[in-house]
Formats: sequence, C-alpha cells, structure tokens
Amino acid sequence: MIPDDVRALIFDCDGTLVDTMPAHFASWREVLGAHGLVLEEERFYALAGAPAVEIIAELAKEQGVLVDPRALTREKNERYLARPVLGPPIAPIVAIARGELGRRGLAVASGNFTEVVRRTLRGAAIEDLFGIVVGADQVERGKPAPDVFLRAASLLDIPPSACLVYEDGELGLEAARAAGMRSVDVRPLIQAARLG
Repeated sequence: MIPDDVRALIFDCDGTLVDTMPAHFASWREVLGAHGLVLEEERFYALAGAPAVEIIAELAKEQGVLVDPRALTREKNERYLARPVLGPPIAPIVAIARGELGRRGLAVASGNFTEVVRRTLRGAAIEDLFGIVVGADQVERGKPAPDVFLRAASLLDIPPSACLVYEDGELGLEAARAAGMRSVDVRPLIQAARLG
C-alpha cells in the first residue's frame, strides 16, 4: 500500500524493474577477466547501484592492476548492450509502475549510464512508462550518494519527502535514505512472486 502523501515513485532499473543482473555480471566477468581483474559474484551483488567507473577503480587499486576505468566502463557497457537479451521485466515491480501511471509521477534513477538504462527499459518493453530517466552520467556522485534520486525528484518537480524509492541494492537504499525519501526493498516482493 502506497501512502497517500506519496506523489512520485522512483525506481532503480537493474534488478528492480528488469532482471539484468545475470547479463551484467557476465559482461563484467568477460571484460575484467581480459584485463586481469577479478570480481566475485557475491561482491558484484553487494556493489549493486555503484557506478562502474568507481567499481573498476577500486578493483584495480586492490588488485594492483593498471587500467583506465572509463575505457573499461565503456567496454563493459558495449559488451552488455551487444547481448541478444538484456533481461525480462520483473513483473511485480513493473505492475506497481503500470498501476500508478497517470496517478503519480514516475521516474527511473540508476547507477548505470542513461543510454544503457534507456536501452534496458526499451528491451523489456517498459520505456514508455517513464518520462524521466536519470543515470550516473547526469550527476556528480553515484549511489550511495543521494544525487540520482534528488535529480529525479527535481525533474519531477516533487519534494524528496513526497517520493518513494523502489530498490534492490543496499547502496540504493542508503542513497534513498540520504535523499530524505522513503524506500521499498523490492527483494522480498520479487522473492514472494517467484515462490507464489
């Protein structure tokens, strides 16, 4: 049940609206492996929502490998977008967005680049639900900083306190709190739908 005072819903994309995490992880492993870097699956999920450039820089520093994080980010995104299927829509969360279309403001705020997010939404046939899409390339700091959520609220022209965020990652939930927004951890909803 969405509280009556909520005027806008802001959704993360990967793992929240679209089940892209397997495709992203495969792309990460292929690109990082070719450059001598390792990213374990558990850590990949723990870093969900963080900008790719920051993840690569952190891994390179930890593992003592000299790489250009921006170039590897481009390479990773190209590899991801070249996949024949990016991921299916996540039905219980997309149903919330469809049910609120025209009733409340809707936006997507992601740690990925805007064009990657738009292509992902388009591939899942849900891009038309969201007039506003904010990616990491539109803000100075990525999640867990609140910037993507605050920009989405600003573009919606709705105060942060009247926004509700839907997220699947700890960094995103932290970013929502930092933005002064209420949030819904979608993982239990998705799990319940899979079991039901």
